[in-house]
Amino acid sequence: MDKTFNIYCDESCHLENDHKPFMFLGSVSSAYNQVKLHTAQINELKRKHCVYAEIKWSKVSQSKYLFYSELINYFFSTDLKFRTVGIEKAKINNPDFGQTYDDFYYKMYYQLLNHKIDSRYSYNVYLDIKDTLSACKVRRLREILNTKYGVFRNVQNIRSHESVLMQLADFLTGAISYYKNNEEKKNQEKVQLIEKIIKKSGHDLDRTNYSEKLNLFFIELE
Repeated sequence: MDKTFNIYCDESCHLENDHKPFMFLGSVSSAYNQVKLHTAQINELKRKHCVYAEIKWSKVSQSKYLFYSELINYFFSTDLKFRTVGIEKAKINNPDFGQTYDDFYYKMYYQLLNHKIDSRYSYNVYLDIKDTLSACKVRRLREILNTKYGVFRNVQNIRSHESVLMQLADFLTGAISYYKNNEEKKNQEKVQLIEKIIKKSGHDLDRTNYSEKLNLFFIELE
């Protein structure tokens, strides 16, 4: 039977000159027929904890800690999956490859999405709007992905407020980025949430793993 999956993508520390050593692109995937259920359940968690703003790693605070802790519990109790790719930015050498930083950025998105794709299924990919040229770039990304697979039915930009699953991607990607990019981890709530993610996943967050649930892949640039 044909199945469709939705993949919601976000990024952290992806700007070229933000003085962070690693950039991360992350994605949350859900079976298409489960998207409404996950959206309703997460929105119910937000109502329970009186959270009215978007879910974002940058918004983690003492007053929102219990909400984000329950959000982690929810993620690990469901069929939702998360994947991120990490890139050490000091090793990026665009001139040698005749490419721009934006070209590299979308090549890394290909690496994020080119993972355990099943040709029996179809996929919808949603990326957070990055700039006014994003629509042209995602069309090209769709063409590249479908050269190999032909199963990416839709690749488009949306705004993060339109999807709590995209917001969940922001939260999980941000957590891993914070863990890897900040030697001085001063926010105690963020530290505790990261420790919870590590415990529930059974994996450290600074190296490649082969988890189906929370998959990390650090790209070795030559």
